[in-house]
Amino acid sequence: MDSQPLVSIITPVYKAEEFIEQTINSVQSQTYTNWEMILVDDLSPDNSKQIIDRISEKDNRVRLIQLEKNSGAAIARNTAIENSNGKYIAFLDSDDLWQPEKLERQVQFMLENNIEFSFTGYEIMKEDGTKTGKIVHVPQEINYNGLLKNTIIGCLTVMLDKHAIGKIEMVNIRTRQDFVLWLDILKRGHIAYGIDEPLAYYRKVEGSISSNKIKTAKRNWKVYREIEGLPLPKAIYCFCGYAYNALRKSL
Repeated sequence: MDSQPLVSIITPVYKAEEFIEQTINSVQSQTYTNWEMILVDDLSPDNSKQIIDRISEKDNRVRLIQLEKNSGAAIARNTAIENSNGKYIAFLDSDDLWQPEKLERQVQFMLENNIEFSFTGYEIMKEDGTKTGKIVHVPQEINYNGLLKNTIIGCLTVMLDKHAIGKIEMVNIRTRQDFVLWLDILKRGHIAYGIDEPLAYYRKVEGSISSNKIKTAKRNWKVYREIEGLPLPKAIYCFCGYAYNALRKSL
């Protein structure tokens, strides 16, 4: 078995000029070196593309794909996945960061335990990069019904075995597309296994889509009813579990 399989890192890019270089630097600082970072620029109106071009000229592991029209994060991620070459798929948004040992720890964990889907804990940081010390802890494992009640899987921490899982495609909705993908994979019978170590930093940006808790809750409800097709009693039960766990995570 290859002890250093290629990891394809999926990063959608839109109006990311403020943080994208830090994000790429956190990948370049990985102790695990066999990776490709596929950044898909969703027709950013800022200097994101120019920054990535400059970095990719010096590091050919950093690849840029330019979309012809603004299409949203789901299409950008799917484009990157379609153009990936790795055994493993990892996700990192354009404003988040990884600890230097993140890839090494996760690949080792997946190889040694024959795991197809893993995720890790992470730390919240402020918009300016200040670490808050607030750690999001994760369970040892979670299945489909468990995830319906607890959106604990951070996209920036996920690693998937592309060959074992098969189709990896995000539904084209404005937000929560990662949550829907995890549910889809778990619904096929896979289990997601957690590494309860803060191996990534999630940047909490004021005014971002994910920062509005009421809108996020409404979109979760829409996932339950319109995408997963849950009957009303189960949707209410899962939503109460989600609300409880979201409150615990925020405290």
